[in-house]
Amino acid sequence: MTARDLIPIAVLTILAALLPLVVTSSPVLNFLVFMLIVALGAQGWNILGGFGGQFSFGHAAFFGTGAYVTAILQLRYGVNAWAGLLLATVAGGVVGWVIGFLSFRSGLRGSYFALVTLAFAEVFRILANATPFTGGAAGLLIKLDVRAANLQFDDRAVFYWLVLALVAGVLLLTRWIQRSRFGAQLVAVRENEDAAKALGVNSLKVKLRAIALSGAVTALSGCLYAQYFLYIDANIAYGSWISVELLLAPIIGGVGTVFGPVVGALTLHGLGEVAKQFAGRIPGIDLIVFGGVLVLAVAFARGGILGLLERMRDRGRGMMARGPKEVSHAGR
Repeated sequence: MTARDLIPIAVLTILAALLPLVVTSSPVLNFLVFMLIVALGAQGWNILGGFGGQFSFGHAAFFGTGAYVTAILQLRYGVNAWAGLLLATVAGGVVGWVIGFLSFRSGLRGSYFALVTLAFAEVFRILANATPFTGGAAGLLIKLDVRAANLQFDDRAVFYWLVLALVAGVLLLTRWIQRSRFGAQLVAVRENEDAAKALGVNSLKVKLRAIALSGAVTALSGCLYAQYFLYIDANIAYGSWISVELLLAPIIGGVGTVFGPVVGALTLHGLGEVAKQFAGRIPGIDLIVFGGVLVLAVAFARGGILGLLERMRDRGRGMMARGPKEVSHAGR
């Protein structure tokens, strides 16, 4: 990576870090924290689905694993929250590798792989809902003990900065993937797996690395969710809602791009909050907005918001290069 690759990430991180100094409203900070958690999980989905072309409908399996492992380690075994965060992230990577090994070794691709991931997430949800060890239907409530050692802070802004730092780190990781040999192999597998194999790419190894990394990043977002809201149950941790959000954010923002998941998460939840303010607390109004934005993105912005902006920029440059007279004649 070069300095040119790092500058946009650094600028975005610095500007976002200044927000709590300007905005101190608790609801706004809650929104920003939740949006960043979704963006983090969506970036995990993007590594597998965007760069690798392996679309998953069940990333809740990794999100929930991270949330449950960090909660159980603290409640059942007294493990420090920071250590639980690390172990839960690793657990998400292991779950990802196992699901990938079972799926990819069987030759599952496309919609078959997507449905298998959905099935795994649903199995995990049922097991978590029925097992006393995971709290059953009542879920798990993490004890409120506001100390930095417990990953609990008096000021919401501190947690916001923590999540922002992790998002920035994953953005750097994604940029590295985009520029690395591993990233090139991922794109080759996405475009034509058989051709990639013919060129000597070990597609199974590449896809297993991608899904393990994707699972770890998504599990990290689940850990942060559990640690911030201090409560999880099966429908929250393994519910289809999170799989949908982690899938939609990269599609809306730009699949296979570094900033696409962040832009998509901000757009979706920003529009959802605006709709709630104007339409009142109508149940499901945010889902209606999500569906409308998805339809518009598929119809008019195949590359997401970032792809649309890039095409508009290229078109503007083309018009400037041709000059006003050429543009006028072209219009006739």
